[in-house]
Order: sequence, then C-alpha cells, then structure tokens
Amino acid sequence: MPQTDKQVCIPPELPELLKQFTKAAIRTQPPDLIQWAAEYFGAMSRGEIPPVRERSEQIPLSNWAELTPELLKVLHSRVAGRLIIHADELAQMWKVLNLPTDLFNSVMNVGRFTEEIEWLKFLALACSSLGVTIAKTLKIVCEVLSSDHDGGPPRIPFSTFQFLYTYIAEVDGEISSSHVSRMLNYIEQEVIGPDGLIKVNDFTQNPRVRLE
Repeated sequence: MPQTDKQVCIPPELPELLKQFTKAAIRTQPPDLIQWAAEYFGAMSRGEIPPVRERSEQIPLSNWAELTPELLKVLHSRVAGRLIIHADELAQMWKVLNLPTDLFNSVMNVGRFTEEIEWLKFLALACSSLGVTIAKTLKIVCEVLSSDHDGGPPRIPFSTFQFLYTYIAEVDGEISSSHVSRMLNYIEQEVIGPDGLIKVNDFTQNPRVRLE
C-alpha cells in the first residue's frame, strides 16, 4: 500500500458533532438509520434544521402512524410561521413524524397542491381527515393554530377563520357560498369582540352558527 506523508486533519468540533448526532439518532429512532443520517448531515451542511424529533414529540411507537391534533401541532411548529412551504420539505417533515404516506398523498391530491403549498390549506385538509363535520374540522384547526396557554378555549384571528372556513366549504362543494357569507357576516358582527379573535365556543356552542 503506497505511503503518504499527508496527514488527515480532524476538526476539533468533530467529537461534539458526533455526540449530538448520536443523541439525535436515539431521540428520533429512524426506521432507516443510513438514509436518516444522510438527511441529517445534508441539512447540517446547508444550515437547515436537521430532521430530529424533539422531546415534546416523543410519542409511543404504536401511535406514530396515526395522525392526531397533537402531531399536527408539532408539524405546524416546524413550519415556523411560513405561509408557503415546498412540497419536498413538508413531505420530509411528515416522514420524520412517521405519518402515513398515503394520507399525505391524499391531501396533496384533494388540494391539488404542486411544488409550493399554502400551508394553511394543507393543514385544513389534514384536519378534515380527523373531523367528521366542518365544525369539528375547524375546531381541530383552531386547537392546532392557537397559541393560547392560559387554559382557556383556543382562539385564532377571525380573518384566519374566515379564510379556512371559506376554503373548506369550497372543497366540500355542498355548502353554498351564500350560506358561508351569512355565517361569516353574523359571526363578525354579532360574535367577534374588539380583539378580533374567534373562540372555538363561538361556533360550536352558538345555536345560530351553523357552519354546514
């Protein structure tokens, strides 16, 4: 074997890097370690957040393949306030949480999404797979989007609710636009307070609000 005087320089930060990688692998428990490692170091080299499951995302293995509002909230936190997200990046986030690929593809098909996805629309359709009714779907969306931590009912801006309700009704195709307008006008004029926020109770416990 040919000899060489060239020395291999080991970066001083390598031990810490490998330590963090090992901890991340244990925490995430990826089904394909080699593929995950390539994605991990690829993200690190690009200055992106690596596909690591946070402590708050530790979920029993039996539940990993089942979509829940809690997992959607985790997904929403990873989107980090962006309105548009690339399909490949969202698919990777979905994969990291080990959610069903067929469900992801179904949402993509129903929403007719392409490379760039409007996150709120995707979220609304994902929530609809959990909600039997439009009201239930919107309740789940509010719970996912709400940033309230005071123990009160989840709240979101009425403008966001208006956008989501209009979109879900449009995709449903069985609710007239005039009904949607009447409900939104009533909520805006009679229900919404000066803070401009709508609570889950405002549309789930008000007998005059019929979203479908």
